[in-house]
Amino acid sequence: MTRYARQTILPQVGEGGQARLAAARVLVVGAGGLAAPLLPVLAGAGVGEIHIMDPDVVDLSNLHRQTLFTEADCGRPKAEVAAERCRAINSGVVLRCTKRSITPENVVQNGQNADLILDCADSYAASYTLSDACLALGKPLITASVLGLSGYVAGVCGGAPSLRALFPEAPDGGATCATAGVLGSTVAILGSMQAQMALSALLDLSPSPLGQVVQIDAATLRSTSFRFDTAPEPERTFRFVAASDLTDQDTIIELRGTEEAPVPLHPSAQRIMPENLSDIEPNKSNRLALCCATGLRSWRAAEEISTRWPGEIVLVAASTS
Repeated sequence: MTRYARQTILPQVGEGGQARLAAARVLVVGAGGLAAPLLPVLAGAGVGEIHIMDPDVVDLSNLHRQTLFTEADCGRPKAEVAAERCRAINSGVVLRCTKRSITPENVVQNGQNADLILDCADSYAASYTLSDACLALGKPLITASVLGLSGYVAGVCGGAPSLRALFPEAPDGGATCATAGVLGSTVAILGSMQAQMALSALLDLSPSPLGQVVQIDAATLRSTSFRFDTAPEPERTFRFVAASDLTDQDTIIELRGTEEAPVPLHPSAQRIMPENLSDIEPNKSNRLALCCATGLRSWRAAEEISTRWPGEIVLVAASTS
């Protein structure tokens, strides 16, 4: 009895499908709650190479939902521990780990040789950064987000519309798991669905998970699903950039007050609160960079000022820089 006998017996897999999985290279961004069920499934299924990117270390507050980790792992890099756990599951899988935040540049660098990219970061700034890169590279992206008792999983890019086509406007709220809470079982549901969509994409199953979104409401134990294959790409977008990409040639606006951010995200930044956006003087020759914690205030500010700023407007989220 071989390791993969229980899945190769499936007509949707077979020996040919197993060979496809063994040859696949996957980039997983984020090694937290969403990745906890996803990574063992991918390793167990025999996905050939898995590269895990995450900048954080394990904290005690993670353990109720990030079930790859134990109390003994606190203080250790998440990407490193996750790779260790997956190697223990399947020594035949190549595991790579990188302890870094994502940027538009390193996503392209690390994603250009991947067959599939998985967004487990659960940060909408990271999600849109990944989507922009995958759209440019022509790579499929399985993205997920969860908060409280609900969330969604979607297959975007790689021939399907991007995340910006699916959700073209700024999110309604800026709540995070740290501020609004999240239930571990809900995260596990979304991460498992992400794994299912990833394997479906790698096996080229029909219907394709690309162009599909699944929404989960764990409070009512209900789910909904719809396709968005024909969703148009927005005409104007505000892309996310890293703080390290800013230069003195940019007009840089720090939207956070001194209590929230005693030191601005960039030395050249002017501190202007969102309610005072009219104080920003348009400059035809400069790029405008709007900075805040998550990118939400920056995005909303960009929407407000875009009618009178003639040049490019970019967003910087301190949480991903």
